[in-house]
Amino acid sequence: MAALRCQRSNILSSLRHRSAPAFRTVPIRQASTSSAPPATGRTALYGTLFAVSAGLFSVYYFDSRSAIHRYVFTPVLRYIFDAETSHKIAVKVLRSGLGPRDPLTDDERLQCEFLGQKLHNPIGLAAGFDKDGEAVDGLLNLGFSWVEIGSVTPKPQPGNPRPRVFHLPDDAALINRYGFPSDGSVSVLTRLRARIPKFTQVDESSTAALRPGAILAVNLGKNKTSPADSVDDFVSGVWTFGPVADVLVVNVSSPNTPGLRGLQNRELLDELLKQVTEARDALPPSPITSRRPRLVLKLAPDLEEFQTIEIAEVIRHSGVDGVIVSNTTVARPSNLLDANKVEVGGLSGVPLKSFALRTLKTLRSNLPANIPIIGCGGISSGADALEYARAGASLVQVYTSFGYDGAGMCRRIKDELAGLLATEGTTWKEVTQQAVESLSLQKEPEKDGTIGKLVEEATELQGLLDKLGEKLGNAGEGDNNLAQDIGGSPPGVAAIISS
Repeated sequence: MAALRCQRSNILSSLRHRSAPAFRTVPIRQASTSSAPPATGRTALYGTLFAVSAGLFSVYYFDSRSAIHRYVFTPVLRYIFDAETSHKIAVKVLRSGLGPRDPLTDDERLQCEFLGQKLHNPIGLAAGFDKDGEAVDGLLNLGFSWVEIGSVTPKPQPGNPRPRVFHLPDDAALINRYGFPSDGSVSVLTRLRARIPKFTQVDESSTAALRPGAILAVNLGKNKTSPADSVDDFVSGVWTFGPVADVLVVNVSSPNTPGLRGLQNRELLDELLKQVTEARDALPPSPITSRRPRLVLKLAPDLEEFQTIEIAEVIRHSGVDGVIVSNTTVARPSNLLDANKVEVGGLSGVPLKSFALRTLKTLRSNLPANIPIIGCGGISSGADALEYARAGASLVQVYTSFGYDGAGMCRRIKDELAGLLATEGTTWKEVTQQAVESLSLQKEPEKDGTIGKLVEEATELQGLLDKLGEKLGNAGEGDNNLAQDIGGSPPGVAAIISS
């Protein structure tokens, strides 16, 4: 028995040893604060960093004052692309709603008034940048008090062949010979109407810009195929854009449309202004502003002094509300440095300033104070704007400096101008009011003395010519009577008729 118990014990012991699992010691990893987070944690961290970075960049980018617009984006566009392509890219960005904005409120010293309309500041954008009304709101977002689109022609036209725009960086200037490329009035009108909200409250402060303290102007051009002396394109423009604009600009001063500047001739200009003012006065009040648009004439800087004086006389009796001085110049100052100075077209930028100021001063002294002048040409700083104000300009416009300095240019000019006015303890209104009152024509020139005699002789000559026409139309009259009439004419008249 003892032997059997011993054998059973050995068998059980052997079975226990076989079934028991084999255990081995596994090292335990210690937790550490330096270990990488799980994959989901890394993703969240990177997403947060990206969102914060994008937000900060957005704040920086959408501020028009940011240096990146002046020292990165604008130079890159200018040097990578040709002048016209970079221009179009800038318009598309502003059209998209993704352009930068002026985040500041304008200084009270800059407040001004244009023909009864209150504006936040006197800085406007001249025609030529937004030719087809694509980026009106994007431009107003940059702080301009008024934006002038165009020139717009009644029919679509491509303008002159490319290349037709040339930078002159050494002179801070530009030469263009665009020739009024335009989508045509129907397309531009459709675009402007699309901006108008379906429901809007109209009061005395309402403007076609659809924001307080700012106005919208449309520059009216002429189709290249239209007769040179025809005014129909301008009359058509008045009828088309009168209901959607605060100001209509009659552009007879572009050097790039053949024959256009000929409309600055006294007789042709008189007829043009007569017809466009009649068309404007026949318009019903605008449903956007409850007013009819103002009419402004845009002149060239290349007029001789006597021509400017003649035009001023026409303006005084025309019903036109204001004048823009000036468009581009065909002159080429001897101090131009850039190689592109030989290109054909209108010159704008810093070299234009002296020409524009000369014409403005002549015009200001020959127009009454109730006809405002808008200064344009070579304005790139607050000091330039103030110089125009002291010459008698009620407002100013920029163009070329905007292309060179980028989105923050308007804010920089306004800040500098406000600083200068603060230093002098004055305001834009006070400066312009004093200049306009002291420099404007005080009363209509009297037709006496030498001028009176010339007028009398001209009137007498006209009477004699009328008689001549009657006699030539009457076959029964003889030549003796005609000779007798000529013999009694003022000195020199007989010679003029016989020649």
